[in-house]
Amino acid sequence: MTNITLATKKKNDHPLDVVEQIANDNNWVSDRRNDQEIAIEVPGHWCDYSMYFAWNDNADAVHFTCAFDIRVPHERRVYVHELLTLINEKMWLGHFSIWNEEGLPMYRYTLPLRGTDGPQFGQVEDMVETAISECERFYPAFQYTIWGGKNATDSIAAAMINTVGEA
Repeated sequence: MTNITLATKKKNDHPLDVVEQIANDNNWVSDRRNDQEIAIEVPGHWCDYSMYFAWNDNADAVHFTCAFDIRVPHERRVYVHELLTLINEKMWLGHFSIWNEEGLPMYRYTLPLRGTDGPQFGQVEDMVETAISECERFYPAFQYTIWGGKNATDSIAAAMINTVGEA
């Protein structure tokens, strides 16, 4: 699992400032497009993850997605949707879905913050660590289903095997 580094904690004026500081402290490539959104690339074991954080003033919430660089061909989407159902049954926080336009599997989570001073560093760290952990855990299942031609049940069973050591 990725360990997140936090050099300093400082007063933040905007909810996404916490996200931007964590990205900077970890030397992750980020793009703060405006006050409402920031995109970050985070290295993982299987691939680099594209994280996107968006602030919604009306909902007082941070919407978060973490996508992997796997395109789901149209002919495999029905199988991947079945896989998503099995994966989401095992999730405690967040869920997986497919960004339909791009065909990208992604982890999604929304952090409601109404009545608070904004996200705490620990909350953002937990969101990022959980996303990476779940993406790493289920990446092989997506690969088995998309490129290996396996059905969802076989893919999830193969991905859930706990290995010991490294080859």
